[in-house]
Amino acid sequence: MSILYILIPLALLILGGAVWAFFWAVGNGQFDDLDTPAIRIILDDDKAPKKNPDE
Repeated sequence: MSILYILIPLALLILGGAVWAFFWAVGNGQFDDLDTPAIRIILDDDKAPKKNPDE
C-alpha cells in the first residue's frame, strides 16, 4: 500500500511531462503538415538532365 505513495506522484510527473512535450511539439510546428511527408515518396520530382550546349 505504501508503494502507491511513490507510484501515484511518479505517474503524475510522467503524465505532466508527456502533456508538456505534446504542447511543445504543437508550438514548434511539428504537426503543421501531416499530409505532404506521406505523399512525397510518390511524387516525381526528378529533373530532366540538362543538355550540354557543346554537343
